[in-house]
Amino acid sequence: MKILAIESSCDETATAVVEDGRTVLSNCIASQIDMHTIYGGVVPEIASRKHVEVISGLAEKALQDAKVEKQELDAIAVTYAPGLIGAVLVGVNFAKSAAMALNLPIIPVHHVRGHIAANYITHPNLEPPFVCLCVSGGTTLIVDVKSYTEMEIMGGTRDDAAGECFDKVARVLGIGYPGGKPMDELAQTGDDSRYELPRAHVQGAELDMSFSGLKTASLNLIHNAQQKGEPLCLPDLAASFNRAVSESLVPRVMVAAQQKGYGKIAVAGGVAANSRIRNDLLAACQAEGQQLFLPELKYCGDNAAMVGCQGYYEYLAGKRGNASLNAYANRDIGLG
Repeated sequence: MKILAIESSCDETATAVVEDGRTVLSNCIASQIDMHTIYGGVVPEIASRKHVEVISGLAEKALQDAKVEKQELDAIAVTYAPGLIGAVLVGVNFAKSAAMALNLPIIPVHHVRGHIAANYITHPNLEPPFVCLCVSGGTTLIVDVKSYTEMEIMGGTRDDAAGECFDKVARVLGIGYPGGKPMDELAQTGDDSRYELPRAHVQGAELDMSFSGLKTASLNLIHNAQQKGEPLCLPDLAASFNRAVSESLVPRVMVAAQQKGYGKIAVAGGVAANSRIRNDLLAACQAEGQQLFLPELKYCGDNAAMVGCQGYYEYLAGKRGNASLNAYANRDIGLG
């Protein structure tokens, strides 16, 4: 079964052709990073306009790269939630139009479910159930993946997403946008014990997290040093920050895995590319006898291959959209 997949939930326009949920025939991405860098973050209106400009041509490119004709397609999958509402609408409306023109079924896909499915591409033998840490610029969740389409949130952030904190701190430091990669690179030569940063605990909810305090403490540390004219060791600060984020995430996902007893842990989302988190999880899993599944780096960020992969399993479960399919800024992962 060949699926044309569409992803436009934030600032990446992406298209792909995926066969039978595991084989990626093409994976095309049009990045807007250069455009949003000057603002230090994504400008929703600009993102939506750029999606409109490139989405049709990018869909054609995905078919060409896959060497697949339109009449060979079996369905169209599209991210319909969550995300920047204007951006998501572009992808949904294009997918509905294409499905109508080609007389194909349309499969609505939850963006975070797509990130989880990226692991199926990298690890063809991975099957549910497992526990998945979903961590990105907009989401930080611990998810019980009971089946390909049955999922339940076990814990999550009460405020900021971990990826958002990376972006904000990197912006104030002036080291680039998005912030995850430059913070990770900077931390490689740093002392992670140089700066003491907070780790929040949510009373009565051991699997929930909070990152607003970490973000505020980091920004205050930077601003105070700037105001006093005191030097900051950027590698040490980045390393200390990475450690604080990792120590907020890893112990909780290990507790969740112990509770479920599946013996398998996966990681998904853009922050899954962070080397400190990957290494800490690997060490924890080795110590506790858990299997760890990490997506290939190119599938950590937003892409359409993951949407096509999850779309296949949603299709098998009978999920279909129609001409009234709408976009949603927020949507519980359990609702699909």
